[in-house]
Amino acid sequence: MPRSRSKRDGLRELDELEQVFACLAHASRRHVLVVLEQRGGSMTAGEIAGRFECTWPTTTRHLQKLERAGLVVVEPQGRERVYRLNDARLRGVVMAWIQNFARGR
Repeated sequence: MPRSRSKRDGLRELDELEQVFACLAHASRRHVLVVLEQRGGSMTAGEIAGRFECTWPTTTRHLQKLERAGLVVVEPQGRERVYRLNDARLRGVVMAWIQNFARGR
């Protein structure tokens, strides 16, 4: 018997979906995720900023939005902040959304 989802579960999933897709709506944030993936999954804030033509405050805002959406995890290492791609979160939310369209009608 399939597990029925509560209204609360459904609302939480919609909120997660909105957070992730809103974050992915901006090209610079998608670019950060691609760069992180291509560079082994983690980079310092300075390394990320060096890859973009944005100002430091703009880059910081993009990184904060990625962190709030759970798409990156920040690990302080000394005076540096290392951003690590949370690809499991990205895949989980996106695949759950795609599953809504994979069900037979």
